[in-house]
Amino acid sequence: MNVYSLFVILALAALSLVGWSHIDTCHAFSIREASISDLQFAFSQNQLTSRHLVEFYFGEISWLNPVLKSVIEINPDALLEADKADLERNEANRKNRSLSVLHGVPILLKDNIATKDKLNTTAGSFSLLGSVVPRDAGIVTKLRKAGAIVLGKASLSEWAQSRALKAPNGWSPRGGQGKNPYVLSADPCGSSSGSAISVAANMVSVSIGTETRGSILCPASSNAVVGIKPTVGLTSRAGVIPISPRQDTIGPIGRTVADAVHVLDAIVGFDHNDAAATGAAAKFIPPGGYTRFLKVDGIKGKRIGIVRHPFFNFTNNPALAQVFEKHIQKLRRQGALLVDNANIANIETILDFNLSGEASAVLAEFKIALNNYLNELIGSPVRSLADIIMFNQKNPEVEMLEEFGQDIFLAAEATNGIGETELKALRDLSRLTRDGFQKLMQKYKLDALVTGGPGVAAVLAIGGFPAISMPAAYDKGVPIGICFSGLKGSEPKLIEIAYGFEQATLVRKPPTFLP
Repeated sequence: MNVYSLFVILALAALSLVGWSHIDTCHAFSIREASISDLQFAFSQNQLTSRHLVEFYFGEISWLNPVLKSVIEINPDALLEADKADLERNEANRKNRSLSVLHGVPILLKDNIATKDKLNTTAGSFSLLGSVVPRDAGIVTKLRKAGAIVLGKASLSEWAQSRALKAPNGWSPRGGQGKNPYVLSADPCGSSSGSAISVAANMVSVSIGTETRGSILCPASSNAVVGIKPTVGLTSRAGVIPISPRQDTIGPIGRTVADAVHVLDAIVGFDHNDAAATGAAAKFIPPGGYTRFLKVDGIKGKRIGIVRHPFFNFTNNPALAQVFEKHIQKLRRQGALLVDNANIANIETILDFNLSGEASAVLAEFKIALNNYLNELIGSPVRSLADIIMFNQKNPEVEMLEEFGQDIFLAAEATNGIGETELKALRDLSRLTRDGFQKLMQKYKLDALVTGGPGVAAVLAIGGFPAISMPAAYDKGVPIGICFSGLKGSEPKLIEIAYGFEQATLVRKPPTFLP
């Protein structure tokens, strides 16, 4: 660690103890830890402008990012977008016209989400640096329509953790090693690590992550933020570097449930570039959007299942076990009807990436989907997975090939479409989903399942089910989340439960930057 980084770590730790209010105010309004509603109120009271907000976040990025490495690049046009938002707000005020709740609010996008602007879209790899996308990703189009400001691209586990088994969480050649802002030596988890770290450390208001198998839920849990994994197809995947279209989903990350839900409202809906998935999921979107489910008493009357094995396995940590037991009792006191010690059939098989058949299916799907994405680029140094493998072999130092390898890439390249092996794997996954999570939810008529940490992500991934992860505990300073999950389209119930839990517990605290 260099001297500058050590100085920053010590300074951050000191500031976290004495408070930051003397360096983050504008006309007596404190930006740090402000919610989207707080920001909009400050806009309306002329206490804050979008330009000042972007300048503040740029300052935080320049100060924090050398250590946390959660932002790959910033948008050179972000201040222009902010000025435009300020002019639009002034015009709307003159005409007594309302604007979107995201209008003028900066947002970071994971670096596998395409933007048709001056930003790169590289999945953290140098092989895609300078590539030209045909259009904004579907969810970016919706965010721009809502008036959000694209602040930049967040770092990630390279290729959404689909290059090498040995590559650490939160690392990419372009971004470096992302750090957990609570305990810098702790795992930030991935692959949407930068999206979660940046929000946790107040480098941005809200962000967007992507998930195939835990890539929103795990970093949200590890960085004490709220991450929503939507039902597959509820949000468009068009323009997002894919892993498995059967499992891929795009979702928001925020410091509060309300902030994440505001973003969810903006990005859901049909997209003709992802017509099959978004068309099928459109029936789940409630009239009037999701914010109406932000209810303080949202837990009352909900039937919530508890799968203690293996998702509350804290036998070696009695203090942590006690915290989660208190949370379970809190759910009961808030009016939940708890089904304790429920079991998911074949859970050990489901959690094993190879044994379940998920590995066989995803490897083949990855090669097909990635090649399709690369072929649609207007310009790119690589046009196929084989090209990327060759690029890494020709540039072993920048891609750290000797250290981490590219075994997942090689295994995917060796596949040859969806053959009998893959079809059997897909049938197995469908059966495991039907006889496992789905059967449990239906048998006990559950509104949600509650689990500790992100371990349930594999169960949800193979079925395309939604979940919300939120702050629940701290183990020696390292955050651990609680996860509420449900059947497809159950976002309204999950939001009610998550918001009710958040308001009843108020667990989240700002990062401590402990070394």
